[in-house]
Amino acid sequence: MIQSAPVYWYDDIDSTSEEAKRRARRGETSAVWIAARQQSAGKGRLGRIWASPVGNLFSTVLFPEPGGLAMAARIPFAAALAVRDACVAAIPNLPAKLKWPNDVRISGKKISGILTESGETNGVIWVALGMGINVQHAPEGVGQDATSLIKEGASSALQPEHVLEDLRMTLASRVEQARLDFAELLKAWLDHAEGFGETVEAGPVNDRIEGVFEGLAPDGGLILRLRDGSTRTIRAGDVDLVKRVN
Repeated sequence: MIQSAPVYWYDDIDSTSEEAKRRARRGETSAVWIAARQQSAGKGRLGRIWASPVGNLFSTVLFPEPGGLAMAARIPFAAALAVRDACVAAIPNLPAKLKWPNDVRISGKKISGILTESGETNGVIWVALGMGINVQHAPEGVGQDATSLIKEGASSALQPEHVLEDLRMTLASRVEQARLDFAELLKAWLDHAEGFGETVEAGPVNDRIEGVFEGLAPDGGLILRLRDGSTRTIRAGDVDLVKRVN
């Protein structure tokens, strides 16, 4: 369904995610890809601005989720792996890591942003999965270091359209895996996890907890081993490596 869904390209749009949600709210919940060459109001998680220069990929896939909201909660993990898969298709052996819950980074530099939103229209649960990938440009002044596929060694001829073709295939495969065997998908996610086994800070901005990133709970929550030996599972917020000063 996801791989074969039609793709609608826009030269300029406010946000591919907003367009997908507009369609869903009108009752147009069948699977479709919205892609743009430029966005005027791109956004990421937690309301962050997503820089949208021409030459990068801005896309959202809208699809109905028959498994309901419980299944929709698995999609961010499938999306992160799918984006990584698509990046590796462009650059074999690319050392791409997954930063919980769903960033894709190269040596600590962000190459992708993922925003998963869901809703219900006329009894149909739908998912609007936004994925931005830095193909040709690494935006500056966005609050964190960024990189692009071109900067990491991809062919200078690589275009957003090429990356989207790979992403359509990899996402279809990973979403199917999430639906059939989420435990196996989480194992695959951990294989590429940034900070796994290291000391990190995790949680909402105003409630950060430090501990060792020990694994993922069955629902994808991040398990921390605290200094007193107890564990805490984080299900909201971000995670960052703790840098020690010697």
